[in-house]
Amino acid sequence: MSQSTAPGKTPQDPPSHRTVLLRGGDVHSPADPFATAMVVERGHVAWVGSEGAADAFTDGVDEIVDLEGALVTPAFTDAHVHTTALGLALTGLDLTGARSLADALVLVREHARARPHDTVLLGHGWDASRWADGRPPTRAELDEATGGRPLYLSRIDVHSAVVTTALLDLVPGVTERAGYHPDAPLTADAHHGVRAAALAAITPLQRTEAQRAALGHAASLGIGSVHECAGPEISDEDDFTGLLRLAAGEPGPRVVGYWAEQNVERARELGAAGAAGDLFVDGALGSHTACLHEPYADAAHTGTAHLDAAAVAAHVVACTEAGLQAGFHAIGDAAVASVADGMRQAAEKVGPARVRAARHRVEHAEMLTPETIAAFAEFGLTASVQPAFDALWGGEDGMYVQRLGAERARTLNPFAALLRTGVPLAFGSDSPVTPLDPWGTVRAAAFHRTPEHRVSVRAAFTAHTRGGWRAVGRDDAGVLVPGAPADYAVWRTSDLVVQAPDDRVARWSTDPRSGTPGLPDLSPGAELPVCLRTVVGGRSVFVRPQE
Repeated sequence: MSQSTAPGKTPQDPPSHRTVLLRGGDVHSPADPFATAMVVERGHVAWVGSEGAADAFTDGVDEIVDLEGALVTPAFTDAHVHTTALGLALTGLDLTGARSLADALVLVREHARARPHDTVLLGHGWDASRWADGRPPTRAELDEATGGRPLYLSRIDVHSAVVTTALLDLVPGVTERAGYHPDAPLTADAHHGVRAAALAAITPLQRTEAQRAALGHAASLGIGSVHECAGPEISDEDDFTGLLRLAAGEPGPRVVGYWAEQNVERARELGAAGAAGDLFVDGALGSHTACLHEPYADAAHTGTAHLDAAAVAAHVVACTEAGLQAGFHAIGDAAVASVADGMRQAAEKVGPARVRAARHRVEHAEMLTPETIAAFAEFGLTASVQPAFDALWGGEDGMYVQRLGAERARTLNPFAALLRTGVPLAFGSDSPVTPLDPWGTVRAAAFHRTPEHRVSVRAAFTAHTRGGWRAVGRDDAGVLVPGAPADYAVWRTSDLVVQAPDDRVARWSTDPRSGTPGLPDLSPGAELPVCLRTVVGGRSVFVRPQE
């Protein structure tokens, strides 16, 4: 990919105000399914079309980019991210690759030696369900590995953690809190207490560095927007407002902030798009804290309920009347049912049309039934979902089967049923729970481990681009058509195809005569596209070295 400055123009013009012609590649646009060129002007798409027609623009642009056969698509939107936690995982101890308990302890020991001056050691990503040992490290093992220093290690789902004695000592009364277990991971209030203590030890400089690292990593993957899911039980107000300031003041992905608190005015004061995101109705399956109708297959209880239908309804009414989005974290079938029932109660108070118009959202929504799917459609709820969860925990031997048994596990993450019913989908990663990996996310939805839940690559791609914009109330973005924001990514990839990976997915659009724009082949094992450039509002926020 090469670029040149048009005669009489200066390359020092502000990037977002420059007029740029991209040509000689493939442009993924419904405006012209065979487009090979695009003009960007003042941060927006001005034109898409054919190579021959592009000649008419060459004298009126500031810059011409020869795509050299590259693919241009809308930039991805990751609809559920914990930015600071992701940055700390990128710069700190990452246990997602630990293959066993012994391996994890080695990594902890090495990290402690490498960070002798850290007040608190931070790590993330262990998953004992994938280890042959089948158990997390004990406190005594972590005390030994760290030499008695404070350590916080969150499980991959971020709903429980193992810690050292020295960290417990920083939280007075922690042994009396709900979720405290002397010889097991901490959950609920005990977990929130130790997490707050650990994060409080991070300096503002460390936090900003972590946020900058996370946003830079997102840009390098063709992600132009992220939805930050923050809240008092996840981070803190300074973290949230600091991230919004950073994103507003530096080139990089856009950040839409959600604040998960049942205080609508406070969410507005903090600059949040909604009192939404991880407002917990329940916990997570891996930590046995997702709220179920029937007990877990491997534990004699039904998880943890944080909000009931009445609390959901009160929050939805407050947000709807304030003109803000409401949203909830709900994973288990009982938790999702509480959200659906709460929405119905709210609709009885303020009217179903106002509830639908507010575009409230539900994060994760893994255990759905036909009844709750119908409720999502009835009340216009966006399902903010993470296909990588199925790739990571689905299948015959995955964590879902361990926790729920094979029959219930097969019902999880029913993306096709949601789409058939007309429920808007927005894809995300819940990073650092799963890595930022937009094309891998599209692949995971198209090749879901349960075939009846698969969707077409095109539908999955739309959910990860335009779906994220629609989830924040923007119908004019996430697609490369004239007038849309110039948020796009340039990719090196193989031949483009129109892919419906399963007979259960309608195949009409695979016929070239349909004029459906092609996308990269995402078949399992195929090489994923490589991001060459990411542009947000007409401004380059990532350029691959030597490209």
